[in-house]
Amino acid sequence: MENEPQVLVTNILSPSTGRNFFLSTTFFQNGCFIVLTEGQPRIGAVSIAISASNKISTAKVIPSKYDSIFINTVAQKVSSMINGISLVSLHSMSQLQLDDMKAIMEEVMNTVSSKSHEKK
Repeated sequence: MENEPQVLVTNILSPSTGRNFFLSTTFFQNGCFIVLTEGQPRIGAVSIAISASNKISTAKVIPSKYDSIFINTVAQKVSSMINGISLVSLHSMSQLQLDDMKAIMEEVMNTVSSKSHEKK
């Protein structure tokens, strides 16, 4: 069906730490839902960002035990890229290292930018 949301699933391996994450991105007409999980698929900390008129509003739905600034940053950046709603969930076994964050952010940005170029 043409109106169904598109789901993309990607495996992310952080080269220096060896941690393995799964990225599931569901695109809708007015936004996207991003699930990042380490190990078994789980819903983790959740952050939402809404972009309207070059202003981004962010809220924590479920606070993160380890990486709340990172989740908010991902939600805000994606929201501004798609000019819509971005809902981000992150479940990790332990605090993310800088290299983990870089690998995750790079893959999220690649996925979202390729989808937004596809729309045009």
